[in-house]
Amino acid sequence: MNSSQAQSLEHIKKGPIIAALLIGAFVAFLNQTLMNVALPKIMEDLGITQAATGQWLTTGYMLVNGVLIPVTAFLIARFTTRQLFISAMTLFSIGTLICALAPSFGVLMVGRLIQAGGAGILMPLMTVVFLNIFPIEKRGSAMGMMGIAMILAPAIGPTLSGYLVEHYSWRVLFYVILPFAVLATLIGVFFLKNVTRVTKPKFDAVSVILSTIGFGGLLYGFSDAGTDGWGSQQVIWSLAVGTVALIAFVWMQLVSKNPMLEFRIFKYNMFTLTTLINVIVTMAMYAGMILMPLFLQNIRGFTPLQSGLMMLPGAILMGIMSPITGAIFDKIGARWLSVIGLAITTYMTYEFSRLNVETTYAHLITIYTIRMFGMSLMMMPIQTAGLNQLPRSLNAHGTAMSNTLRTISGSIGTAILVTVMTSQTKHYVTEGLKAGVAKATDKAQMGALTAQSMVHGINDAFVIATWLSAVSLVLAFFIKKTKPQDENMKSEKTELPNVGKTVNAKG
Repeated sequence: MNSSQAQSLEHIKKGPIIAALLIGAFVAFLNQTLMNVALPKIMEDLGITQAATGQWLTTGYMLVNGVLIPVTAFLIARFTTRQLFISAMTLFSIGTLICALAPSFGVLMVGRLIQAGGAGILMPLMTVVFLNIFPIEKRGSAMGMMGIAMILAPAIGPTLSGYLVEHYSWRVLFYVILPFAVLATLIGVFFLKNVTRVTKPKFDAVSVILSTIGFGGLLYGFSDAGTDGWGSQQVIWSLAVGTVALIAFVWMQLVSKNPMLEFRIFKYNMFTLTTLINVIVTMAMYAGMILMPLFLQNIRGFTPLQSGLMMLPGAILMGIMSPITGAIFDKIGARWLSVIGLAITTYMTYEFSRLNVETTYAHLITIYTIRMFGMSLMMMPIQTAGLNQLPRSLNAHGTAMSNTLRTISGSIGTAILVTVMTSQTKHYVTEGLKAGVAKATDKAQMGALTAQSMVHGINDAFVIATWLSAVSLVLAFFIKKTKPQDENMKSEKTELPNVGKTVNAKG
């Protein structure tokens, strides 16, 4: 098709588009979760002695990924769907190859940053494309399919990483990902169509710089607070600089006629409500992802592989439920799915606050799996309900804002929960020594006291997560079914306005 022809939503072949986006998103999400388990082996192999240095393989990836997300609304308006997807997947593939062949830590770090550059574009792009190619009455099912990549990959990651690192070189992790990344790129080259509007917005360098410093500073500050503590000068300065830059960035967007990231989307009440719920739920969700491996490996002495396997049944169930939940959402909306899902999540999070050193592996699997089932009922419906209220012209901005806030809330949740766990563990150790439970000179007694204190610290962190889930549950009762507030809704089911306005269908 040439640039003068609009592509019909009803006749566009969605299969190849969905396949390319899902494979790309799956490997990007999988890549995020492989590193944590493999990090000790990588540090040993490359001669890295400082844990803080090795941690930059995950921190650097997170920062590049996080600061790119707010820019995606501009990129989606500036470039065609094909250009963005092929560029993102090519970057990701090149970065993956560099990581696999990396002879040193520096080269590996470069590869991770290039990977993150591609991955940061993929998720917002996928969401916007799905919102564009599916009519509102089918978006639940579409977002449910998207949820499979979002849910399964992070859960499979630790298990796969644990197995491969135990039996093979850590480089195999990247060799496993590379063929899928290349496959997604090739599907994009041959089959992907342009389904987003190209408007050629002006590049705002000041906004990009402020956004990078603002979101990057907050992400780094909250991430570092979980390890170095809130009193660290590095944390304080990162949060302070990030906050000032972010305030300046928001002000610029509000006064600009053509903002890089549109903050006026918060005038849509249902988008605002669901974004708030998503932020709170994400903070609570990180309790299970961060604290459970610590409990299993540090308290119970399980291997990283066993720790990953504990999370696998819940992840598989969540992946199975995601498209089912999407289909139910299309029929009844998000409110009751969210209420039931959050009720289950809240209760099961509370159950995690009652751990002890004798808690069985089977009991943990059961609680975790049921908790993941609860999350499968509400994660995608809540996000979709909010995005459904936005007119098509704001899809990219809504997606970028939602993903950005969820990324930051994950860092905040991690920092808060780890801080609660560590501070409470120290408190219980101190109280135990005062009460004469153990003598500081007796290693066996101190080991038992430290383990018991850490369990109490983890339980206290789960109490915080329980309250966060409960707040989300109350807010979920106010979710309502909405439709895009757009004057020209006829185009929603007929054709894509101005698709490929300045380029041909091949982009």
